[in-house]
Amino acid sequence: MRKINFPMLASAAVMAMAASVPAGAQTPLRAWNTHPDGYPVTEAMKSFISEVEASTQGRYTIKLFSDAVLGDQGKAVTMMKAGEIDLAEFNLGPLAEAAPGLQAFNLPFLFGDAAHMFRYLDGAMGERLSEKLKASGFVVLGWYNGGARSFYCANKPITRREDLAGQRVRVQQSETSIEMVKLLGATPVVVPYKEVLDSFRNGTIDCAEGNLVSYESTGHYKLAKYMLLDQHTISPEALVVSTKLWNRLSAQDQQAFQKAGKASAVLMRNLWEKRVVSARANVAREGVQFVTVSDFSPYVRRMAPLYKKYTDNPDVRGDLLTIISNQ
Repeated sequence: MRKINFPMLASAAVMAMAASVPAGAQTPLRAWNTHPDGYPVTEAMKSFISEVEASTQGRYTIKLFSDAVLGDQGKAVTMMKAGEIDLAEFNLGPLAEAAPGLQAFNLPFLFGDAAHMFRYLDGAMGERLSEKLKASGFVVLGWYNGGARSFYCANKPITRREDLAGQRVRVQQSETSIEMVKLLGATPVVVPYKEVLDSFRNGTIDCAEGNLVSYESTGHYKLAKYMLLDQHTISPEALVVSTKLWNRLSAQDQQAFQKAGKASAVLMRNLWEKRVVSARANVAREGVQFVTVSDFSPYVRRMAPLYKKYTDNPDVRGDLLTIISNQ
């Protein structure tokens, strides 16, 4: 019987295992977003992943799960807290829960454009909000553009605020969106986004609200050809990494993630602006009629009760007053 040298066998096994792994230990990570390929968010995240993998010499590899294939945003938040995903691109929903000051950024008729909004998020206010998010499990790597939302209707042209009176307007499950529509004299109807087209078809809603890119990509323009470009809400989104992962990264790798995140945010914003221009041109060719709001004062006056609610909230008041006072 041949005598087995167990120490030598163990050494050979270790060597075989080492030979099967690329030089340098690899840590596979999982990233989530709700958008399809080609969407500015998805393309910016792909760029982020490439830069991270290159700058860490492949020590971190990231697999991107787009189009909400792992579940909706609510599930993704739960997965991140459980360590099942490591990175994600979220809208203000879960972020505002963790950092109430972000609720100010979801109020209507607050920002003139995205550049106005990013002046705050790219500065001291954004840093302070990021610190609060970090304590709640989200490390912000880059602020993305969530787009400017406007109203669009199927049954008649909407040229001024009064035209919205009595209309049934689809809104997302958002306190500020619901209250805004009520204050404009319309009736809010909460409908899942994927059911908006059918709701237009069966007459459940007369109007909806959303950004131009989604308006085009979902085909809503085919049934609702009248858009009031009021850009009532301009909200940010964020590329985040879990605090659990962040705390495991070396200082050098944290710097690599931050650099890639900031670069991806710049890319996303640029891609978004280009996509907005092309989306508007495309739907205009399909017969969509646009009316641009030039005087926002009637809309802002209507929002007074909503603003008061948030200025009365000590968690939101400071940031909101800072934004308003610097208009």
